[in-house]
Amino acid sequence: MKVLMAKLVLPLLFTVLFQGCMVKSVEYDHTASIECLPDPMKPLYSGGVIQNGEFNSGLMGWSTYRNIEARVSSSPSGNKFAVVHGAGGSLSSSGSVMPSHSVYQRVQMQSDSHYSLSAWLQVSAGTAHVKAVVRAPNGERVVAGGVTAHSGCWSMLKGGMTAYHSGPGEIFFESDAPVDIWVDSVSLQPFTFDEWDAHARRSADKARRSTVKLVAKGADGKPVANASVLIELLRAGFPFGNTMTAEILKLPAYEKWFTSRFTVATFENEMKWYSTEWTQNHEDYVIPDNMLKLAQKAGIRVRGHNVFWDDQNSQIRWVRPMNLDQLKAAMQKRLKSVVTRYAGKVIHWDVVNENLHFNFFETKLGPSASAQIYQQVGQIDHTAILFMNEFNVLEQPGDPNAVPSKYVAKMTQIRSYPGNGGLKLGVGLESHFSTPNIPYMRGALDTLAKLKLPMWMTEVDVAKGPNQVKFLEQVLREGYGHPNVDGMVMWAAWHAKGCYVMCLTDNSFKNLPVGDLVDKLIAEWKTHKNAATTDENGVVELDLPHGDYNFTVTHPSLKATAVHTMTVDATSSASDHTINIKA
Repeated sequence: MKVLMAKLVLPLLFTVLFQGCMVKSVEYDHTASIECLPDPMKPLYSGGVIQNGEFNSGLMGWSTYRNIEARVSSSPSGNKFAVVHGAGGSLSSSGSVMPSHSVYQRVQMQSDSHYSLSAWLQVSAGTAHVKAVVRAPNGERVVAGGVTAHSGCWSMLKGGMTAYHSGPGEIFFESDAPVDIWVDSVSLQPFTFDEWDAHARRSADKARRSTVKLVAKGADGKPVANASVLIELLRAGFPFGNTMTAEILKLPAYEKWFTSRFTVATFENEMKWYSTEWTQNHEDYVIPDNMLKLAQKAGIRVRGHNVFWDDQNSQIRWVRPMNLDQLKAAMQKRLKSVVTRYAGKVIHWDVVNENLHFNFFETKLGPSASAQIYQQVGQIDHTAILFMNEFNVLEQPGDPNAVPSKYVAKMTQIRSYPGNGGLKLGVGLESHFSTPNIPYMRGALDTLAKLKLPMWMTEVDVAKGPNQVKFLEQVLREGYGHPNVDGMVMWAAWHAKGCYVMCLTDNSFKNLPVGDLVDKLIAEWKTHKNAATTDENGVVELDLPHGDYNFTVTHPSLKATAVHTMTVDATSSASDHTINIKA
């Protein structure tokens, strides 16, 4: 296979201590691509457990379904790949159209293992949604990812699945479109649960913590040995928040519970169009204004949610029957009203909510509606990041509307619209999970990171069930451990009559088990030394989570106490930080 990249990061053997056990594993590879390339990259992990993933040995190790013809073809550059002819469009015995299939391979799978899957795909004509399917050892059919494949160039699919049983499995690719599927650079790499979790912890430590070197010096400029240093974390650096509701304005217990934990808030409904203008031309911002004041008083940053919602069923009743001119006028009034009011006061805007699954404004205003709305919001608010907020991008690999390639295409359309080149855009991933597919989640984050935009998990929750706490912990740790996730907000808004799907507290604001988990993680992510002593050179090195700190330095020989405030971030390890003490 032709190697396109001059240098690829190869998997490394890693030996680590994890919960008292020696774990020897292949280091996880975050490599992904959102480009459609003339030739694919080499397979990750040299293919992992896949035999002949580059098809350099013909079809050895691969088979076809229904006696369909398959062969290995070569590109002009000499790259080899598998082609299946006439596998789509045929009718089953019941008369339904059967999906197009690629070649498949049987693999031996291990129980309690996460599998990272990747492949490069192309179709014979046009474009088509192609999904990766793993038939697990217990017979379950698992969709492990999907991608929009094109003719004439290769697209990377990255995803995965979890095996809970040992035995033979099968991996293949299929499409509902009547196309031939071309396959190359297939990889399936297993990780034990311990290996996977150990990588997430290493990644979190690297992304969220830094080693800081402090130097205490007296008035004479000389180092102060054996000085006492007290370390106080004022504010955690990683943004972690929750949804806030209007009830907080009347319940001091709710306010105390919320403000003591979270650094970011999203108003559940109170800033939405139907909340501020339920009756046409009668705007009311009293509740969101007061919620914003409360958040600001507590030092909590607020996400603007949302300017518009693309869901037909979420439009106010007086908006739906409007003609084009009326709708444009109403939209302009709404956009200018809400964005002008909160410009500079919110850190983000969810601009056209859920515009992959819904298209109310596109059907009325044309395919560029979202791009035009983003432009207008950016013209008013120059500081907030403008997010494309969507569900199922991480949660459901089987949802063809929300695969990462569809998200990338929509974001590219917004970015490339004339005049939008300078917009501050962001990737918003709602993250409403039932049973999370953790390997797929990581692979999707890897892919979306290639947009090189701020990326947040914006509405994290897990459906009720016996494993709700376990699954939420998996999701939050995965997000926190991914180097390209810049913040997380949970969708756990409290209501006296019950929450959406996930409550953190009861009505007395005493934590439920899910709330206890959240508190445990907040405390863990803040863990650091509270005190230290400088060495003979006046130096102390501290491993600290990112955030804002006060360092208080005292010494028996000195009359004064020095308090040094600084922000610890990814750049803090690059230089010494001097604390000067007056004698």
